[in-house]
Amino acid sequence: MQKLTITSTTQNRQYDIFKKCHTPGKSDEYKAKGIWPYYKTIYASEGPEVNMEHRSIIMFGSNNYLGLTTHPFVKNAAARAIKKYGTSCSGSRLLTGTIDLHIELENKLANFMDKEACLLFSTGYQTSQGVIQPLVGRGDYLLSDKDNHASIVSAGLIAKGLNTTVIRFKHNSPADLEKQIQKIPSDACKLIVTDGVFSADGSVVNLQSFYSLAEYYNIPIIIDDAHGFGVIGDGGRGTANHFNLQDEISLTFCTFSKSLASIGGFVVGNKEEIEYLKHYSPALVFSASPSPASTASALAALEVLMKQPELVTRLQQNARFVRTHLIDLGFDVPEGETAIIPITVNEEMGLKLWQELFDRNIFVNVFVPPATPAGKCLIRNSVMASHEQKHLDYLIETYKYVGQKLGII
Repeated sequence: MQKLTITSTTQNRQYDIFKKCHTPGKSDEYKAKGIWPYYKTIYASEGPEVNMEHRSIIMFGSNNYLGLTTHPFVKNAAARAIKKYGTSCSGSRLLTGTIDLHIELENKLANFMDKEACLLFSTGYQTSQGVIQPLVGRGDYLLSDKDNHASIVSAGLIAKGLNTTVIRFKHNSPADLEKQIQKIPSDACKLIVTDGVFSADGSVVNLQSFYSLAEYYNIPIIIDDAHGFGVIGDGGRGTANHFNLQDEISLTFCTFSKSLASIGGFVVGNKEEIEYLKHYSPALVFSASPSPASTASALAALEVLMKQPELVTRLQQNARFVRTHLIDLGFDVPEGETAIIPITVNEEMGLKLWQELFDRNIFVNVFVPPATPAGKCLIRNSVMASHEQKHLDYLIETYKYVGQKLGII
């Protein structure tokens, strides 16, 4: 057999694909300055306080909105599920991966959300793709808010591959949405998709205005309610309920990784639409089903939420306290009503602010370009129902001290 000879030119061209991996980027710049706010290791968690990098840190960067990831009832449910079913379902829902816990959780979520049916997915990211991709195709139009979550953006890229036209309208702008709708042939199939609560700044979608447009132009709306479920609406039923539009919104999809203290996702809607997704969603059909432990923990978290709606009230009170005091201190914080409280500063100052907070045992999230506009940095504070008053007071005291030290306030 003749030996294949690879020329140096071919080799160089082959490895060009990895050049980006060896080119210094922003991360190297931040690390050189001794400020690196990502991939911090947690060794143990007691809810609002965690062992991070071998010291006690007050967590204000978690999506554990209702504080249920360490709830004894939720943890025990996961342990019992492993004992009964093992660690994996070892197959897709379509074939060998459906267990009775999946059915029970789907029924309870549908009932909680006052919808006919529900379908589970293995991750929240997959849920967005698993809902959007099967609904659009050749000649259809997908209208998506420019600030929608990355999972929706990815779903839009898949849709483009199916010859769907994807139009991203200005963030939370009914005027621009209508402008874009009017460019589309009136007889074309269209779908509007939006976050309920936007993950970076915690703003709530202008749903009433969007729905008025959707009703006038006869276009369905679907909502990603990852940061709305468990946070707003009656008993934490989310964005559509918050606007009393739960009957008018076609599909609501959500992750378990926030208020439901687990991993996975779900979509609720009418029976026909859910049945269609059950058989035509590649993200569902070709993925292993949610594990017994993750399903059981989400189910237990939902049961706690249904029995203790006051958790939502406590979360909202905690968020209101933090937001009000940060505004009073003079930080650039928008008005709002969700558990996400952002502070906007310039990029260099944002990293210094994060480091000063972390040095004083507070962890918050920091967003830098290209996730934010050039030169801008966003510090995202995420509040939980499990935060005690001492945690909130310490956060505000620390922000006051650090803000004055850095000349921000």
